[in-house]
Amino acid sequence: MKFSEYTYKRPDIEEISSQFDNALKQFSNSNSSNEQNFAMREIYNIHNDFYTMFEIGSIRHSINTKDEFYKSEQEYLDETEPLFKELFTKFYKALIDSKYREELEKKWGSHLFNLAELEIKTMSPDIIKDLQQENKYSSRYSELIASAEILFDGKTYTLAQLIPFTESSDRVIRKRANEAKYKFFLENEEELDQLYDDLVKIRTKIAEKLGFKNFVELGYARLKRTDYDAHQVAAFRDQVHQYIVPIATQLRKRQQLRLGLQHLKFYDERFEYKSGNATPKGNPNWIVDNGQTMYEQLSKETDEFYCFMKDQDLMDLMAKDGKMAGGYCTYVPNYKSSYIFANFNGTSDDIDILTHEAGHAFQVYNSRHFENPEYVWPTYEACEIHSMSMEFFTWPWMELFFKEDTDKYKFSHLSTRMLYIPYVVAVDEFQHFIYENPEFTPKERKQMWREIEKKYLPHRDYDENVYLEQGGFWHQQGHIFENPFYYIDYTLALICAFQFWKKMHEDREQAWDNYTHLCKLGGSQPFLKLVKEAKLSSPFEDGTVQSVVHDIESWLSDVDDESF
Repeated sequence: MKFSEYTYKRPDIEEISSQFDNALKQFSNSNSSNEQNFAMREIYNIHNDFYTMFEIGSIRHSINTKDEFYKSEQEYLDETEPLFKELFTKFYKALIDSKYREELEKKWGSHLFNLAELEIKTMSPDIIKDLQQENKYSSRYSELIASAEILFDGKTYTLAQLIPFTESSDRVIRKRANEAKYKFFLENEEELDQLYDDLVKIRTKIAEKLGFKNFVELGYARLKRTDYDAHQVAAFRDQVHQYIVPIATQLRKRQQLRLGLQHLKFYDERFEYKSGNATPKGNPNWIVDNGQTMYEQLSKETDEFYCFMKDQDLMDLMAKDGKMAGGYCTYVPNYKSSYIFANFNGTSDDIDILTHEAGHAFQVYNSRHFENPEYVWPTYEACEIHSMSMEFFTWPWMELFFKEDTDKYKFSHLSTRMLYIPYVVAVDEFQHFIYENPEFTPKERKQMWREIEKKYLPHRDYDENVYLEQGGFWHQQGHIFENPFYYIDYTLALICAFQFWKKMHEDREQAWDNYTHLCKLGGSQPFLKLVKEAKLSSPFEDGTVQSVVHDIESWLSDVDDESF
């Protein structure tokens, strides 16, 4: 069955509530752990039914935000999901209080109970309306970004479609394309500031109602971070500042020399070589077909997985009018199907997003055997190990896409991942500051962003662009609006993915075995235990960051990038 044939029916929350209450009574009145296991399966069926409709509706809305039917459905789902989460919180309370808990833990694992306890802390009937409001603000941000219609050289483009112009070999075009892009953000600055102010206030209100000190604590609990805290993340940021920021600055200096520029401006950052950036040598359909060749040769498991995705049309990859920005992978429970969403634009990003999201999809394809939905996905930072490591595992097939530019692509890919880390850490530090000081004004927030940006990106030059000099760059980072604190996850995962990169050069077969083992574990264990299962070092351990980036720096230093 193809995705277009998946049936969508608006979930009736009253009917669901009735079914759920009956199943929960069955669980609570059970006379044995076996009876409770049976009732749990019924509860999980209800969960999967709801989220199957939720995901189908959300995917179709993101594909075309101008479709009035699915726009209306998204609004309904935003209202309904908090009500469903409240139901599930009742189940979690009954689960952790079960008199058969010891036997249930033997079957389901102790991690389920840790996740349940965190979920209970993040949910209460008192915050339902607040959660609905938070969802509305978040969806409004997505719609606003998707609505961008940017006039450039007589034609209209979305933000994704404008990207190739920001990588033009003509510096004047690069600058003008960036000016057009940030003109959109400047024109919507007031609404973006207001939306974020509303989100900060509603999230702070929710945290206070739930008894948290601030939203930082609630944000970590929402992300199911059971085995590390904000202090460890702060120490990790310090390691990045000490060991990675100097490497990033040097990489930008190398780029400046390659391009023969007196000063590297912000609009030069995406243009890497005088000869032009490495780009795919074919159209999107050609990329998808070469992807099939790549995954067929990579392993038996990836061959089976990719054929499944392609045959069922579980990928929507082309940028188009009305389509939501960015890329993601999600999962439709009752069809046991991953789904990949992207916005191809003719740059190397197309290959990165294909392999990245395929890493997510491959993981969930391998962990869909779990009966309980809590284990199908791991927590976000573990999820990103799968995606970012897949980017590196597919390196041997990059010639399929880049031909004579393969070496250029590999240097760019590895160096941009290194350059990415300080930016992500800046976003994380910014969010901690914001939610520890929720009373700050939009102007004060932007001033703080600029200070943090200068700390982690000292090489960035905004060339007197007033909007960016005053701290507006973060407006384009959807995670800040939609998924607070879900961003540092990428850097924690990158430190792990870099380890896989090193291991695959030493013993590729063993590295792949460790990777597939990690994928099959899904979310059955917390982050640090999954890292250990994959035979990787924790990013939080002293010395890990320094050791890992030393290997990457050495490889990059050996490349004669000025010859590209």
